[in-house]
Amino acid sequence: MTALNAELRTFYEARQQQIPDEIRQIMQRAGQELADSGQAERALTVGAQAPRFSLPSATGQTLALDDLLVDGPVVLTFYRGAWCPYCNIALRSLQQHHEAITARGAHLVAVSPQIPDESLTLTEKHDLAFDVLSDIGSDTAKQYGLAFDLPDDLAAVYDELGFDLQRVNDGHPRTLPLPATYVIDRDGVIRWAFVNADYTTRAEPADILAALDALA
Repeated sequence: MTALNAELRTFYEARQQQIPDEIRQIMQRAGQELADSGQAERALTVGAQAPRFSLPSATGQTLALDDLLVDGPVVLTFYRGAWCPYCNIALRSLQQHHEAITARGAHLVAVSPQIPDESLTLTEKHDLAFDVLSDIGSDTAKQYGLAFDLPDDLAAVYDELGFDLQRVNDGHPRTLPLPATYVIDRDGVIRWAFVNADYTTRAEPADILAALDALA
């Protein structure tokens, strides 16, 4: 198992000890249903044109994919939100590799359905040097085939855990993206893709770097 996913697995195993059985069963059932739906396999993948977007950043700017591609390839990663500990681990790992990504001429962008204030808090907490964008309503995630709705019982669990997705997702509490990372070349074509229905598994930074090297 590679570095990031080994860390995620260690966290997952420790986390399972802290979650009551009935909640763990709801989470596992929802995860299995999402995996069985085949959505991850239907999401955009290598060879597809990357849907264009223009989204607000945590610092108040609006960033468009076309503008970013002018300067080089884009690494686009979708995450669920600052409330998700697995997302936080993955974003910290990307920050650790940010210099290596930019050294290859690429621009790293992270997208979630959170409001900009939440993204700003996340950026400051982890001292992120890359752009964090807000996809309110998950319209961009839908274009990539990543958006899905939480089942009722899991949504209730998240409410019980205090995630308050109604507020942080600006009135869209049920819709989240599958964890996904894309390497998009300057022509807007997806050249490498990672999509997984399992939110405890993420793209390895080493694989992202290898994909960028392959572009060169």
